[in-house]
Amino acid sequence: MPRLRAIGIAALAALLTPALFALDTQNAEPEANAAVPGTMNYVEGAVTINGQFLNQQAVGSAVVEPGQVLATTNGRAEMLLTPGVYLRLGHDSAVRMQSPDLTNTVVDMEHGHADVEVDQLYQQNDIHVLEDNVPVQLVKTGLYEFNANRGTMMVFDGEAAALKPDEKFVTVKKGHELNVADVATSKPAKFDEASLEQTGLYRWSSLRSDYLAEANQQMAGYYGYGYGPGWYWDPWMFDYTFLGPYGFYSPFGWGFYPMGGWGWGGFYGGYGPGFYGHNGHLGKSILRGRQMMGDRGVDNAGHADGFRGGAFRSGGEMGGFGGFHGGGGFGGFHGGGGFGHGR
Repeated sequence: MPRLRAIGIAALAALLTPALFALDTQNAEPEANAAVPGTMNYVEGAVTINGQFLNQQAVGSAVVEPGQVLATTNGRAEMLLTPGVYLRLGHDSAVRMQSPDLTNTVVDMEHGHADVEVDQLYQQNDIHVLEDNVPVQLVKTGLYEFNANRGTMMVFDGEAAALKPDEKFVTVKKGHELNVADVATSKPAKFDEASLEQTGLYRWSSLRSDYLAEANQQMAGYYGYGYGPGWYWDPWMFDYTFLGPYGFYSPFGWGFYPMGGWGWGGFYGGYGPGFYGHNGHLGKSILRGRQMMGDRGVDNAGHADGFRGGAFRSGGEMGGFGGFHGGGGFGGFHGGGGFGHGR
């Protein structure tokens, strides 16, 4: 059962920070600092921190400190929380940073609405969004929307848990919303996902996730052994993106490569190596019908033609065909031998 925890940060932060917040120090712009919870990752229109207006130069450097309020009028903003977790603030909205600690990350929705995309959760993470003074813990990876004007929260994907006055939790699962303003008596109810996916905040959040996936593809091939999962600055797209130990899809369906850019492809059916090695040689991947990157074409059957000289991380190993969610495949990540089945 989820629970609120207040763990001392000092010792754990010393252990976690090197792995979670690796920075592209060679290519970073001068104004890009090491990412911490509260770092601004995108600014559009009228956005302020404690009343001070931000512009694009604030991206990668401005940080919402404890007690400070990130607010928008006719604008939007994206703020980093823990590695792999983004808070996106819609128009005419405000959120207060209560605690930026890695193991106890708490933000308070003051008014308006926000999406939270959770692509990675570590065992040590406790991420809570306060709405109407009700702590809502984000329990699983997924997509969550908070609307302080209506006093509701919705789970598009994942699972959340809201703390009731009797110190018990009410669990909110995928496709359900909760009236947080009346958490003592309300129960999760289904909502119309299809219609809400057409709202401005959802569509903008999906677009931002798409851009971050593109940034991930640009950066993934530069980092392999010796680097840890975390935020990495993309000097071409001028924002941080997330590189994890494994490939994954965001809640919107955009594909993210792992560290070194190798080891996955052909998700959700069909064949597709989609690997790209540490030296930057690219493969091909088709993700839910979206062509990502590649050196060769894709035939009408949807097969991904991927290897360029067989380069695969260590420079000579070849991964065979295979897909996580689809059918049988030839071989595995490192090697070519034997038939296998995707999961």
